[in-house]
Parts: sequence; C-alpha cells; structure tokens
Amino acid sequence: MKLHTLKPAEGSTKNRKRIGRGQGSGRGGTSTRGHKGAKSRSGYKTKLGFEGGQMPLQRRVPKFGFKPFNRVGFKPVNLDTLQELAEKHNLDAVTLDTLVAHGVASKNDRIKILGGGELKAKLDVTAHQFSASAAAAIEKNGGAANKID
Repeated sequence: MKLHTLKPAEGSTKNRKRIGRGQGSGRGGTSTRGHKGAKSRSGYKTKLGFEGGQMPLQRRVPKFGFKPFNRVGFKPVNLDTLQELAEKHNLDAVTLDTLVAHGVASKNDRIKILGGGELKAKLDVTAHQFSASAAAAIEKNGGAANKID
C-alpha cells in the first residue's frame, strides 16, 4: 500500500450540490429557490419563530406564573447526606470545599442544610443557610452550624 494509491471507500463520498452554475448544470436559473416569493429573493431572512403568518407557537401557548430575576437559589443538602459523608470519609467538619470535593455540590452553589434524615455524627458544618430543624439536630449532637454569607 502506498499513499498515492489510497482512495476513499466506494460510495462514501458525494459531490457537493453546486448551484447557480449555469443551465447545463441542471441547477441554474432559479438556483433551487423556486419562482417568486420572499424565499427566492436575496437577503431573505425569517424572524426567529416565524411560521409564515400562522400564529407562532410562542404566542399560542398560554403564559402564567412569575419568576423573579433576583431570586437566590440554594442547593438543598439533607442531614442524611452529611451522615453518609461523615461515615464514608471519616469527617468531623463539613465545609463547602468538602461538599464540592465529594460531588454533592458544585463550586458556585449556595448551600442550604435541611433536616431530612438523621444525623448521629458530631459535625461542624459550614453552609450558607440552615433550616431550624437541621441546626437543632447538628447542635444536639455537639456539633456547630456555622453560617457564611
């Protein structure tokens, strides 16, 4: 085998459709655009979501609700998740870095500790927010709930 003898496999390549190259090519004249109408003209562009005069989907669908643009979202983490982490990795403190390192949260998440599940370990937990039940459960076991901004 030599480089100059290499060819692509049979049927694996196709010739590009060359339009506007004269009548003899079979694609001259209107150059596959058809006769008349906006789409045949040069510089034609549709508006995003335009459906040819039919009422566009975006306007047909009912709208409801409200999403405040300045809402601060939190990533919820339950106490049972903290308990699992503490048992699995022998932790005595849980910080944002710990949660990110173990795949519980991503680095830009704001964390809220919730009271779901049961916590048996003594943990010093650092997070953005705590529910009342979570803070009580952490402090009941002798740990500390440290709130950061």
